[in-house]
Amino acid sequence: MVYPLPRTDFFEMISFTNLSRYTDIGSNCYLLDMDGVRIVLDSGMHPKKDGAEATPEFHLIGAADPDTIFITHSHLDHIGTLPVLQDKYPAAEVNMTAATCEVGLAMLHNSVNVMTAKRTQEGIIDYPFYTHMELDHVARCWMPRPYGIPFRIGRNGRVLATLHDAGHILGSCGVELESETGTTILYTGDVQFDNQTLIAGADFPQSGIDILIMESTHGCTERDTGYTRAKELRRFADTIREVLENDGAVLIPVFALGKSQCLLTEIGRFKEQELIPDVPVYFGGLSSKITAVYDKLADSTPRLNPGFRIKEHVETHGLPRQGKAPLVASPGNIYLVSSGMMSEHTVSHILAEQIITHPNDAILFVGYSDPETPAGKIKAANPGELVHLREKGGQAYPLKCRVECFDFSGHATRRALIDYACKLAPKKVLLVHGDPPALDSLSSELQERMPGTEIIIPEPGKPVRLS
Repeated sequence: MVYPLPRTDFFEMISFTNLSRYTDIGSNCYLLDMDGVRIVLDSGMHPKKDGAEATPEFHLIGAADPDTIFITHSHLDHIGTLPVLQDKYPAAEVNMTAATCEVGLAMLHNSVNVMTAKRTQEGIIDYPFYTHMELDHVARCWMPRPYGIPFRIGRNGRVLATLHDAGHILGSCGVELESETGTTILYTGDVQFDNQTLIAGADFPQSGIDILIMESTHGCTERDTGYTRAKELRRFADTIREVLENDGAVLIPVFALGKSQCLLTEIGRFKEQELIPDVPVYFGGLSSKITAVYDKLADSTPRLNPGFRIKEHVETHGLPRQGKAPLVASPGNIYLVSSGMMSEHTVSHILAEQIITHPNDAILFVGYSDPETPAGKIKAANPGELVHLREKGGQAYPLKCRVECFDFSGHATRRALIDYACKLAPKKVLLVHGDPPALDSLSSELQERMPGTEIIIPEPGKPVRLS
């Protein structure tokens, strides 16, 4: 048991600095100073920027090492520059869940490979930010922490920290921090309050939070009132079946971490329930490596179905190794492949260039796509419209394939975010991890619903005094 420290009578100073370079969903990184205990929350890499522009503004931390770093989960926009941060500040303690330690290591090793390829293909001399050897070295310093067990951080243990299950992906957490004088802060990280295929919804505090730092991904979008996950899954299965029965190929672009594991599991269930034909499912690369970690941790991490191992229940076919054989989209197959946004040189991008012109084929989107990415361009295009899938040059393709979008988001809905903030009724809410329209829309409604609460959108690089 961790006992509270006696409160003192000195004036408390709390400040927050957004270290991300841009006001969007990017290189998430924040500096929290709780009366001299300096805490870094996440250390992401921007998915739409390259080189130094993809990194947070670490220089704003200053010369002295922060006391502690928290990583909420292993998506690269939250963990991608952690080795860089550790190299700059080697004395800082690094805390995350045990699952994030394992999954994050796999994600970062893959990131080294991607950065190395970009240096070769695109001449980005900043890459790679770190090597495989350097990554393995700094990973030895990571501290795995369980959910729900408080521990002390900072000089003389002046701040009490607790990790809470965020329900986003395997190992994701929100971070609760309590100062000596009793001020309590909750940083949500990425959060999902509803159950997903494998992961239960967030288990967050329901009261006692003074300052809420909350993600805003879906801050300006409302889900249809009649939505249920069960109905969306059935629509997904019906669409796959229709395309396959019409002798088409099904391309499902997915993020390698989280969405891949959920939807592969669902496709296996569809086959068992005879909702779709028993056709080959192509699945590989990083998605396969992460799935192996999911299965390895099946008995030791919170699950809706404890002990379930994906690869034991769902048969998949591997993809040819890059350069070893041509990657060809064939009728009657399902391709569940990354990247989710169809970034250039990825498997989903290569297959999309083949499928987009075939009327019998389909591309099924199952998550967020930035409008500037190839996936975003396909979503926005009308049938028959020419679509440029490469940033520089390349052929423009007429959109002839079927395109459908499905909502299986790992992020909380706008309504759920508002309801949670109103339930807590904190003194201050800081909105992060959202595009400007999402931040503005969420801020307006929260201010209307909670007139006694200060709603803040922290500008990059500008400290915000919180006490």
